[in-house]
Amino acid sequence: MAKRRNTRPDALAQGLGWFSIGIGLVEMLAPHALARGLNLRGNERLLASYGVREVATGIGILASRDPEPWIWGRVAGDALDIGTLATGLDGHDDRREGAGIALAAVLGVTVLDVLCASSLRARRRARAVPPDYSRRSGLPRPPEAMRGAARDFEVPADMRTPEPLRPWVPAA
Repeated sequence: MAKRRNTRPDALAQGLGWFSIGIGLVEMLAPHALARGLNLRGNERLLASYGVREVATGIGILASRDPEPWIWGRVAGDALDIGTLATGLDGHDDRREGAGIALAAVLGVTVLDVLCASSLRARRRARAVPPDYSRRSGLPRPPEAMRGAARDFEVPADMRTPEPLRPWVPAA
């Protein structure tokens, strides 16, 4: 794993990485029990695939020097989770309560994900030094040396306007 300074955003990112791996393993190893508790029967494969996504994102967060894109990936995954959990709220099953509690938990973690990603982005932008182009003109040589360099330029034949498309000039 890449070493990072132990700042608050980095510590939060690392915690979210481990959380991602943990929740992903639960989703991968117990999708049937999870689907039953969340009123999402029939979506076991979907929950297991979400687990794979969580584990991959967690490993990405922990292994990268810059966890910001991986944290934003968690935010996108949270949006998928929220949409899926919202489908567990319909119907008259007693298990709707489980989906509601899980939805509230995912919303809370989403807030943490967005805060972490935003603070990592702000830190990156604060460190970025804009390039200094004040001494650049865009010319390969100083302007004085470039003056008259194209006097002998002749437009190539294939770049000239074809004779039928040239303006008509009456003969004198």
